[in-house]
Amino acid sequence: MMTAQEYMESMKKYNPRIFLGGKQVQLMENPTTMTVLKANTRVYELTEDPQNAEVMTADSPFTGIKVSRNLHISNSTADLERRMEMARLTSQALGTCNYRCVGADVLNALAGVTWEMDRELGTDYHQRLINHLKYLQENDLACSGGVTDAKGERNKRPGQQEDPDVYVHVVERNEAGIVVRGAKVSQSGAIGAHETIVIPTMGMKPGEEDFAVAFAVPNGAPGLTYILQYTPFTAERELNDSKYLGNPEYGQRETCIMVFDNVFIPWERVFLCGETKYCGKLISRFAKTHRMNCGGACKVGFIDLIIGASQLLAEYSGVQKTPHIVDKITDMIRISETARACSVASALKGSEEPAGSGFYQPDDIFGNVAKLTVAEGFWDVMKWAGDIGGGLAVTMPSEKELENPETADYVRKFMRTSAPAEARLRMAKFIQNWSAGLHGAGTWHGAGSPMAQKMALYSLTDLESKKLMAKELAGLE
Repeated sequence: MMTAQEYMESMKKYNPRIFLGGKQVQLMENPTTMTVLKANTRVYELTEDPQNAEVMTADSPFTGIKVSRNLHISNSTADLERRMEMARLTSQALGTCNYRCVGADVLNALAGVTWEMDRELGTDYHQRLINHLKYLQENDLACSGGVTDAKGERNKRPGQQEDPDVYVHVVERNEAGIVVRGAKVSQSGAIGAHETIVIPTMGMKPGEEDFAVAFAVPNGAPGLTYILQYTPFTAERELNDSKYLGNPEYGQRETCIMVFDNVFIPWERVFLCGETKYCGKLISRFAKTHRMNCGGACKVGFIDLIIGASQLLAEYSGVQKTPHIVDKITDMIRISETARACSVASALKGSEEPAGSGFYQPDDIFGNVAKLTVAEGFWDVMKWAGDIGGGLAVTMPSEKELENPETADYVRKFMRTSAPAEARLRMAKFIQNWSAGLHGAGTWHGAGSPMAQKMALYSLTDLESKKLMAKELAGLE
């Protein structure tokens, strides 16, 4: 497999068209884009560590070699559980996104759907996917996933939009391949991936064949443009030495609008093209896997970090044994472990889907509950972190004042508790990264907003059987 150093070297040959804050930037030269590369580098390091082998790697049935679990198709409930544990571990190590997470879940969704398509339609999509997967595994490439379209006016179907480009769609088909146009939004880490695997954002209906398309595209392919988010944290990173930031190395989750302006995709990289019947099944299988991982694992790793920082700040102030502080820390632990338990249950209650394929998907109900639990609970976790950390998390002076001869003594004197001012300021900034940062809305909407999980739960639940149980005990026929 690729080493962390080899990954960073490999990215030097890419020159994607990236815009940040109104200007074009170079991938390997900008401090914000570099946080994505550093995060990916850390994931490669975790994969290299023999202690993480069970969680971070798997034996590929397609190549016969050990591969990154980010490129593995789950073939047992044990695989699903390890996939979930990988999400938790990488979140704990990064404090930001494992930018290969969505790509892994997209590949798993495509595996089962293309298997069905080939058997039912006589296509060769599954063989194309497996051939491409072998290429990814043998070269240990980092893949992001492209799922969310711009969508335009939400009360209109893709084919009803004034501008069809608000959904990625096919504009040309020829002997060599297809040409696509449109955009994927909120794309986590696409700039730092070797490839992006694109699938439809929703179920499609007859007449929407051009929007029913799934494919793989290399980073920086002709016609691709990446327009990055720009936040106060971006500006702060541009202005300051990164050591003064809440997450110095890996930053906030960096996303982009990924624009496809007549991008050519050869047929061997196309895994669905026009088969509207399978789009709903594809996005559904992606969602159930991603909600298990994003909800009950990834965000649990984040909460572990927030709990640790909150406990440290309480100890710095000498209030760690105060009953209401203990109660709030305990409540944070309850939220974290409840979400994690649902994620574990989702993995262990998973099953082969489709039957006979050898591919496994997590249990849909438990996965949705995991995501819903963490979406609601994350706001409480950040609330308690802000409470325990105190107003200092948003009122503190810059750590740079410790290097200013006119202010350093004052700051050291008045910011010192049982811990030196340096430690207290640094940990308060870490809490600010969460409680006053971007992760609240990101956790709420990532893998679908809570209303999507509630709709799924209601539709998945067998209410008739529950009604019958109640009638029987009540003595009703």
